[in-house]
Amino acid sequence: MAVPPPARARHIDRAVGVGVSAAAIIVLVAGAAGVVSGSAALAIGAGAAALWAGGYLIHAALDIHHADQSFVACRGAGFVGLAALTAGLSAVLPFWAPPHPGLWATLLFGLAVAFYAIGTMLLPGMATGWVTRSRRAFDGAGLGVSLAFAGYLATPMRDQHTTLPIIALGAAGIATATVTVLRGRPLRWAAVRCGVGATAVMIGLGALAFGVDGVAVPLAGIPIVLGLAATADGGSRRGLPRPPLEPRYPDQYLASYPLLAIPAAVGVVAAVWHLVTGGAWDTTAILLGITMVAVLAMRELLVVHDIRRYAGQLQTAEAHFRSLVAGATDLTLVLDERLRIKWQSAPLFGLSDAEVVGRRFRDLIHPDDVTEAQAVIDSVLAGEHADAPPALVTARMRDGGHLWRDTESTIADQRRVPEVAALVVHVRDVGERIHLERTLHKMSYSDQLTGLANRRALMRDLLAFRRRPGQQGTLIVIDLHGLAEINDSRGRETGDAALAEVARRIRSLIGGDDIAARLGGDEFAVLTTDGAVLAYALATRIATVVAEPQPLPGAVVELHTSIGLAELAGGGDSDEVLRHADLARRRARQLGLDRVEWYDPDVEMALNRRMDLEKQLLGAIERGELDLVFQPVVSLRDEQPAGVEALLRWRHPEFGTILPNEILPIARAVGIAPEIDEWVLDAACRHLTTWATKDSGFWLSVNVAPRELLTARFPDRVATTLQRYGLEPERLVVEVAETWVAEDVPAIVASLANLRKLGVRAALDDFGSGQASLSHLRRLPVDMLKLHSSLANKASEANTGGGPAVIDVVVSLGRRLGLEIVAKGLETEEQIERVARAGCVYGQGFIVGRPAPAERMEAYLDSHSTGRGGTPPGS
Repeated sequence: MAVPPPARARHIDRAVGVGVSAAAIIVLVAGAAGVVSGSAALAIGAGAAALWAGGYLIHAALDIHHADQSFVACRGAGFVGLAALTAGLSAVLPFWAPPHPGLWATLLFGLAVAFYAIGTMLLPGMATGWVTRSRRAFDGAGLGVSLAFAGYLATPMRDQHTTLPIIALGAAGIATATVTVLRGRPLRWAAVRCGVGATAVMIGLGALAFGVDGVAVPLAGIPIVLGLAATADGGSRRGLPRPPLEPRYPDQYLASYPLLAIPAAVGVVAAVWHLVTGGAWDTTAILLGITMVAVLAMRELLVVHDIRRYAGQLQTAEAHFRSLVAGATDLTLVLDERLRIKWQSAPLFGLSDAEVVGRRFRDLIHPDDVTEAQAVIDSVLAGEHADAPPALVTARMRDGGHLWRDTESTIADQRRVPEVAALVVHVRDVGERIHLERTLHKMSYSDQLTGLANRRALMRDLLAFRRRPGQQGTLIVIDLHGLAEINDSRGRETGDAALAEVARRIRSLIGGDDIAARLGGDEFAVLTTDGAVLAYALATRIATVVAEPQPLPGAVVELHTSIGLAELAGGGDSDEVLRHADLARRRARQLGLDRVEWYDPDVEMALNRRMDLEKQLLGAIERGELDLVFQPVVSLRDEQPAGVEALLRWRHPEFGTILPNEILPIARAVGIAPEIDEWVLDAACRHLTTWATKDSGFWLSVNVAPRELLTARFPDRVATTLQRYGLEPERLVVEVAETWVAEDVPAIVASLANLRKLGVRAALDDFGSGQASLSHLRRLPVDMLKLHSSLANKASEANTGGGPAVIDVVVSLGRRLGLEIVAKGLETEEQIERVARAGCVYGQGFIVGRPAPAERMEAYLDSHSTGRGGTPPGS
């Protein structure tokens, strides 16, 4: 962010001041150490600091005068600057050594004290008018004279008449600066720094005026340098408050009495002590006492005068209150002819009189509402509402906590009423009503559980996005998986907590211009301004972060997502963009958990096909559309068929033949996978009984999904089917894909063990394609290992890598475990030769035989059973 030129200039000036002060202190320390003479160090260090501070303050005063076109605000900085230059002259005196140095030091010290006292009283906000400043001066003078009186009576100072003026001037100046700064309301730290700095300078100058010598000379310059820096920083600040009005009630001015009591108490105690100790009263002591009493008496007269004046103002204020305040719930303001607030009824908004009275009414109004409010006020001043009800102004107003309140104000023209002669404004706080309206509006456009936007808000913002010219963007639709299980097992409270956590994670990932929404249930959306690449990256991060475990009270839950994306410019209207993103989300769900997919027309075609297939698969068994084909498994030694694998086909009347990799996911999605598995088992066994084979060891393998395999009734169903068709159990092989084993190893082991008890054999299919460990292989009660086709395709590794191929290792392991090895995916004679050398007993693939209908498979088996051989089916 660029720094404004005025602020940059102030930073530079402050840096220069810090540098000058640091250099001055270094010179003074060098003088104290004896590197240079003490007087020269004081003249150089303190003189340079005073020259910079004085020039800086006088320049600041000129800037303030140029900006405000008035001498009122700049006088304080100017006098403080003159005091700094006078301090510089005092610092040069020890090095200059003029005749009568004590006299010069006292004169310059007195001049600096006067400048500092006047300058602090003229700072904005410290005192208003010469009456108030005279009070401050009497306060400081009274305290100073009383301290000088006490010091003269109680210390040996009475024998050193040259020190008396210094102490009297210093005490009066320090007391005046302190009282002026502390009495300023509101108290501002800039003025405090200026007062503290002036006190430090006066202390240092007083030490020099006392005539210190040696190492004390440069050391006295250190408080001078630090005080000059503080006065330069505080006295030049334009952020000092505007001069407040005088207190409006007599009891507010009773705070003056402690300031009268302190110097009186100091003088009385000193006089009593002097009488007790038997001291003599000389002329100087008597003059100091008389002066102290005179100053305190004048100050007391001013207090009495002020109390009488404020008592009259109080009576006027009470009359205003009785005639103008209509109700205690409203704030009543009285505006003068310049529309400045000259009276308020009560600080209902936390605004004190000092913060309100004397300011323009428009200064309390929010900048965005000033124009409309000013127009209403101008119409009132023009007399347009003379015979009409009071004008109404709806605007935000600042309260005492510097917050904006929603208000309604009625403005009445009371300029014709002699006792009022002003505009009367009744301000009512309508924040609760506005808050209720905003809350209702927010509730209609936000989700109450997560705090995100709802579907209605998303569609509104989506329409606004699309109307922006040249606006790119992406709609991301997120569907959660696993929430229903959490609600069922952990309760809806835990589910709601999980949804809130998902919303928090999504909100933490999106940008400031993006919009997160909950569409309902377990569906969320993000409207982002990012293009395709960044939007895809955002969706990927969302999938990753949402999938991380959620440590909720009493449970750790996990959720997964399916995410679809659609470009905002890709649809005809907002509803179509949302439909595209939802179609992409459904496609991602089909492909698996935590997937991210873009919408394209092909996706929509695939989804339409998927929806049609889902509807039609439900009755495919009854309509006789399901079919089985069989692929032979042959012995690699004699090329005789040893078994067949039953493969599912759907003979769709419109789409043709549909393969298992498309059928089975749809079946699992619509919940008929068990029925299809049962139909496959029954149809395969029925076909096997119709084939005449001499080899009683000829077997049939069927693929079984893990969910069906793990059902308790699956072994009974297998036993019933074998009994129905009179098949030996060892002729049936149940295949389980390796990729499914890791889902629940103990349960699969138990289920396969139950099948083994029946005599049914088991095979681990596609071994080598997943992540099944050797420990799983040892635990699984399988009789056959069907190798993935990729192992046969890597048969050349043994020749190029210098070591055994993977298939050699796998076959060797399987044989040691007593398993029959089937090599799948054989397509060339070279592959057959290679897997045979590795030790595979059986082979399966297109080179051996393609999948064929039951009739062709029966003919193929017949030809081999008669010893005539035959062409592989499907070739």
